[in-house]
Amino acid sequence: MNPFSSDASQSADRHPLSVPEVVRLVQPAVVQVSTQQMRLDAYLHPQPRGGIGSGVIIDAEGTVLTNNHVVQSGRPTVTLVDGRRLDGQVIGKDPTTDLAVIELDGTSLPTARLGDSSALEIGEQVVAIGNALGLPGGPTVTSGVVSATDRIIQGPGGATLYDLIQTDAAINPGNSGGPLVNLYGEVVGINTAIIASAQGIGFAIAINSARPIVESLLCLGRVVRPWIGVMPTSVTPMVAAQFRLSRDRGALILHVDPYSPAARAGLRPGDVIVSLDNTPVNDEATLRREIASRSIGTSIQLGTIRGTRQRTVTVPLEELPTT
Repeated sequence: MNPFSSDASQSADRHPLSVPEVVRLVQPAVVQVSTQQMRLDAYLHPQPRGGIGSGVIIDAEGTVLTNNHVVQSGRPTVTLVDGRRLDGQVIGKDPTTDLAVIELDGTSLPTARLGDSSALEIGEQVVAIGNALGLPGGPTVTSGVVSATDRIIQGPGGATLYDLIQTDAAINPGNSGGPLVNLYGEVVGINTAIIASAQGIGFAIAINSARPIVESLLCLGRVVRPWIGVMPTSVTPMVAAQFRLSRDRGALILHVDPYSPAARAGLRPGDVIVSLDNTPVNDEATLRREIASRSIGTSIQLGTIRGTRQRTVTVPLEELPTT
């Protein structure tokens, strides 16, 4: 089974399922991920400490998709809904997107099908499945709607997360890494964060953004990212007024790495990127998403504004340096 195949999502004769039908279809593939490590207490005595999260099996080979913060410490143990406990091996993890991949050594493993998160509509019903609070008795199921898409928040590990699905389906500690599912029984997101001070606001990483990350982790054990070497921020009316910009949409360059492709192409702080290969760039998230979708070694055409002057700049994409 190819977890990245979109053939199922394109079927013209699909019919939405009821929530109980979705649960019966997907829940067997939802797993509990637990980690344990030894830490020293106040008296320097070793004490076991662990955490519990969730994951979802996405192929018959035992590939489990979860959050990086679920497996960032300790070797994971994975428990299936049918009671089986399997040792997991972390194949790769990516703190930047808070995603990780675990490999299981098991047979007859249930799997969940991946969907197309770009097809989600605001108000569409979705289902979150995961091991909320680590409660005994199997995964917890909650239901709600897609409240918004393309959200940007600060993730659990401190990194800024992009292309998030906001939902009012209840998400609690322990849900992290579990699937957000549409009414066709397809995984459209990976539940990753909540805002403790809010009610009915949870976030999931859109599965379309997760796909290339997972593919890279499976192939290389790490994520190879295209890079041009700029630090952008979204242009808003307030930002436009503050920097005296001629437009209130785009991606404002705050910093250019002096040894980067952007620097060699002549980009400077204060330039506003308004398009990429003829695709309008209205904010920082669009710029990052469009760059991430390109291949290293190719070049992109950036439409920019400097003051009142518009120009097009060709910038080659290089691999993001590791530090």
